[in-house]
Amino acid sequence: MNLSHDRCLKNKTRYIPTGSKFPISRQIFNFIPTHLVPTLAVETGVDEQARTFSPWSHLVSMGYAQIAHSIGLNNLCDDLQLNSGPLSAIRGATPPSRNNLSHANKVRSSELPQKTFWAVLEYLQKISPRFGGGRAGRKMLRRLKRTIHLVDSTTVELVANCLDWAKHRRRKAAAKVHMRLNLESFLPRFAIIGSAADADAKRARELCAGIQDGEIALFDKAYVDYGHLGELQKRGVIWVTRAKENMQYEVVESYPVPEGGEIVRDELVGLKRAAAQADYPELMRRVEAWVEVDGERRLMVFLTNHLTWSPETIVALYQQRWQIEVFFKQIKQTLKLADFLGTSANAVQWQIWTALLVYLLIRYLGFLADWSHSFSRLFGLVRSFLWRKWDLLCLLQRYGTAGGSFRLIAKPEQAYFQGFD
Repeated sequence: MNLSHDRCLKNKTRYIPTGSKFPISRQIFNFIPTHLVPTLAVETGVDEQARTFSPWSHLVSMGYAQIAHSIGLNNLCDDLQLNSGPLSAIRGATPPSRNNLSHANKVRSSELPQKTFWAVLEYLQKISPRFGGGRAGRKMLRRLKRTIHLVDSTTVELVANCLDWAKHRRRKAAAKVHMRLNLESFLPRFAIIGSAADADAKRARELCAGIQDGEIALFDKAYVDYGHLGELQKRGVIWVTRAKENMQYEVVESYPVPEGGEIVRDELVGLKRAAAQADYPELMRRVEAWVEVDGERRLMVFLTNHLTWSPETIVALYQQRWQIEVFFKQIKQTLKLADFLGTSANAVQWQIWTALLVYLLIRYLGFLADWSHSFSRLFGLVRSFLWRKWDLLCLLQRYGTAGGSFRLIAKPEQAYFQGFD
């Protein structure tokens, strides 16, 4: 995408968008390498299921549904049919019929959008090594000089009477996204999409499998499994989490703490139960501290296998884990994750993976344009001009000139949708 800086600056003062040969929708999807999707379609077997509706057209259609917030299959297909001319400019993409898209979401492997997401992420960070460098946790990263991984899950509510595979409670159904987020880049490094019935602790090993020796993993007590903690210890991974209420332990040593401070206890402990000791025979650090959450002070208990850090560092480090909640709010408040275009597990996974792919592409646009405002405003601006033939980077630079600093902020009151836990 060519960009004339002088021309953009001139048009900023005149409030006239710079023209482009291609619609904004094409400029967005052009960040996906040309031969990537056809190659992955062969690799995943999707090409064998495609006749008139190509895998590329399928991916573009589902990506467009995310940006445009299509109400349903009819709305999406009608929109693409009415804009079939500019749609064809996106590397020959064609509009689907309702039945074709519904069938494709049901039978074509969701490995295609999943592998596309990881390949595009790798490609964008290769051509732009600084991409994803946010301000979240920057002070902590400089201080510890280690890669920090945030592990958590979020639940997406579904329609119970249509989704037997995702039965969660008596009258509820839900999908669950388990995520490992890199604190420095604020981008996913690993993700699992499944039913909400999947316990977090059972997914812990998969999520943390790629964490290297000396790196840090931060996760909530729902992911605590002593066998897994023992494996992380043997691999040299530093972990920080919260203690479960029923944890049985014995204090080996107590360290002095200032009176009247936020730190209440700082102890070296060992697990008491025989089964727990067999899984994790090492000692661990237990820190009890007052922490402010949503304007209220709460007493929390933290655990870590790092025995020499100050208790204040342990508490501050765990608080960085809450940045992943910001990420979940961003994708839920902006992308199409409140209602789904299909009821099968495969269709739901297609929609969630294309949501993550669109998030990645728009984050990259913000990086190129040096966007200085919230992600929700960036998304809304792009969504407003999808078929206009304007230079997207110039447009973003024009609207990104107001005062402020770059923020990856999500606020509950900005949510478009209801129904999320």
